[in-house]
Amino acid sequence: MEELTSLPPQELKKELEKAEEKYRQLCEKRDEFNRKAKVLKDERDLLNEEKKKLMEEMEKTKALRDELVRQMREHKKRRDEYNQQAKELIKKKKEQRKKYQSNNIFIRAEELRVEIKNLEYQQETVPLSPKEEEKLIKEIKEKKREYEKLKNELDTQQKVEVDLENLEESINKLFSEADKEHEIVTKFYQSSQEQHNKFLKIVEEISKLINKANEKHREYMELKKKADEYHAKAVEMRNKILAIRKERKERYEKAMKMLEEFNIHAKQMAEDEIEKFVEENMEKLKKEGKISIGL
Repeated sequence: MEELTSLPPQELKKELEKAEEKYRQLCEKRDEFNRKAKVLKDERDLLNEEKKKLMEEMEKTKALRDELVRQMREHKKRRDEYNQQAKELIKKKKEQRKKYQSNNIFIRAEELRVEIKNLEYQQETVPLSPKEEEKLIKEIKEKKREYEKLKNELDTQQKVEVDLENLEESINKLFSEADKEHEIVTKFYQSSQEQHNKFLKIVEEISKLINKANEKHREYMELKKKADEYHAKAVEMRNKILAIRKERKERYEKAMKMLEEFNIHAKQMAEDEIEKFVEENMEKLKKEGKISIGL
């Protein structure tokens, strides 16, 4: 507060008018920042609501992906078990064949057959770089050529014992079951990859929404800070207005008291006449009490 030793009524009135105008401007500025801040707050809240919905969708997608992976692994385990059983029968067949013939063309053909299937499984289910995939395809082709060559040689061989034929039938059946399981594995793998890609896309969208919401919140806080600053100034200016009004009221009451003492009918005087009276009797009023106004 700034203390003044004296201030004429007209000057005090002008000071009040200036303070009231300044107060109005400060309030308008404060309200303007509050309106802008509210818009940003609403936008931020909408982004957070959208993020919440995406979070729920992300959790559902993750749960579905994990379930698909679980089922894929289950069928993959069955496939591998069938293949392992087939390998054991091939081993048994190899042991029995040694009793009847010395060449190992048939065994080598069966081994190639297993190797080719394993390579094909790898090609279908394991993510590879273009260079790695090209190398794998080349290896499969080479083994298939060798396998076809061995098959032609096997066609020229003599009869195979009945127990070996039974083993061959069992091996074929096991490989057939393994192929069925592999088809299921492939389907579950593809579905799980689709859900995983969807999951990653949602995560990316959520990240963008978080960044946008944070930016909106930052801007909102800046505007609120400015609004609070103008509010503080408006409160200060309001206190000044109240101080001036109080000073004018006290002067008016003192003037009315003096008028009564002088037997002057105050009710018959206009406001400017009263103010003129106060100004002319300022020295006496000053003795009544100290005059001060707010900032």
